[in-house]
Formats: sequence, structure tokens, C-alpha cells
Amino acid sequence: MKTLLVPLQNISMMTSTLDVVVGLAQRTGAYVEGFPLRFGIPQYVAAELATGVLLDSYQTKSEADLNDMRDFFEAFMLKHSIPRSTAGSSRPCFGWLATAPEGEDFIGSYGRAFDLIAMPRSDPDAAGPHRRAIESALFESGRPVLLTPSHAPRSIATNIMIHWNGSTEQARANAFAMPLLRLAERVSVLTVVGGQGVPGPSADQIVRQLQYNDIAAHVMRVELGNRETGEAVLDAARAHGCDLLIKGAFTRTRLRQMIFGGATSYIMDHADLPVLMAH
Repeated sequence: MKTLLVPLQNISMMTSTLDVVVGLAQRTGAYVEGFPLRFGIPQYVAAELATGVLLDSYQTKSEADLNDMRDFFEAFMLKHSIPRSTAGSSRPCFGWLATAPEGEDFIGSYGRAFDLIAMPRSDPDAAGPHRRAIESALFESGRPVLLTPSHAPRSIATNIMIHWNGSTEQARANAFAMPLLRLAERVSVLTVVGGQGVPGPSADQIVRQLQYNDIAAHVMRVELGNRETGEAVLDAARAHGCDLLIKGAFTRTRLRQMIFGGATSYIMDHADLPVLMAH
């Protein structure tokens, strides 16, 4: 986890996102790159704005927002003793991409050149473009995505929980998380008995794999009870003081999640700790 990408938005949750990113960069000695996330303007809106004064006003505001995001990002990094990247500079360090094009799809393509993409998590009231940006990162980048909560924990990746559901997506998330799992002081592999899952290896087999990788993991089991699977996972992570959850994203399809719900959607909307996801 030596290169971290952070799409910046003018929203209140960016402060907690950068808190998490700084903590992770300081632990791993990473390069952090920020860029302004500019959602594309729908054609019907552009047509309305194209009346002259309105379009000029929008473009002026957009330029001001870009400058605000850059200033906020750079000031935050410097405040936390992370210097600007220069030739031969030591890490952690940071850089800023000023030439990012408009549109949330850019995250999915540009993110392929980084080890991790960090973004504020979604919530039930999140705007459609923000959700699409997260999905672009998850489905198009081929990289893991770190979704951060509204309040950053005091530490990151010291007490990690893996939600094991037997799936390919979860196995991929585990593989991406290996550098962080090796840094952790405690690793739990959680099975929700009676929860959503697919046929696959048991949690005990995953613990054995991790132990052969010199990671002292242990199995944890909780009953689903009268809860959704995602709720049971977050309850367990909260009860054990975890500061990172590893979660495979969308074992069920996005359409099924939209219609019937699912653990991924619940956790994306309600997590109160950082969640590393991969599809």
C-alpha cells in the first residue's frame, strides 16, 4: 500500500477521509495523490446553463471549488507533516493532479495505477453521482477501495476483521489486504452463522492460510439473530474495537442488492469504521 489515490469533494466527510489516509500513509510510508472529483453535468442541465450568464456563473464557481479543494488537501497534508513530493523525496509524501477530467468514471481508469483508492463512504441520502463514483472505483479500477466513516478512528489497520462469506470477492479483498494484515496486531475472521454466504472454504481454512503467511488470525462466529447480515458484521466489529473491516463487494449482483438489499449495501451505508472493499 505505497500509493494512495484520494478523489476530493467539497463535503464535510473529506476531513475524516484525509485523517484515515494520513494515518495509513504514515504507517506504510505511502505516496498520497489527490485530485478534484468533478461530477459530469447531465446534458439537460448543460442545456439549461447554456443561456450565457448561468453557464459563466457555473464555470466560475467550479474553478473556485477546484482551488478550494487543492488548498484544503495541501494544507491538511502539510499540517500532518507529510511534505510535497519532489524528485528523490522520502515517504510519506503527497502530490496533486490538477488535470483530472470531468466525470466520475475517471476514478475507475486512473485508479488502476494506485494500490488503494480512498473515498468517503456512501449513505442512504447520498447523491447518485457519489454512489456512481464509488461503483466506478470498485468495478472499473481493479483495485481495492477504502471507504471511510464520518468520524475517523484513532488508529487504522491495527485490529482488523475479515467478513468471510466463502466468496470469490471476499478472497480477492483478502489478497489485496495482505500488506495491512501483516501490519495488524490482531486479525479476526468472522462468520455470520445463518447470514448471507456462498459455497466455499470455511473460516478455519482461511485462518490456516493466513497463519502460513505469518498472520496470527483467529476465527470468530456470531449468530445472525433478528438482523441483516451487514448489521451483524458491523455489530461484531464494533464490539471488538476493530479499526478496519475487510469486505468483498457485491457477491450478489448490484441489481439484486438494489431490489432485495445485501450486506455490501448495508455496510456501505452504515459503517462506522473504515472498510476495505474489492469486487
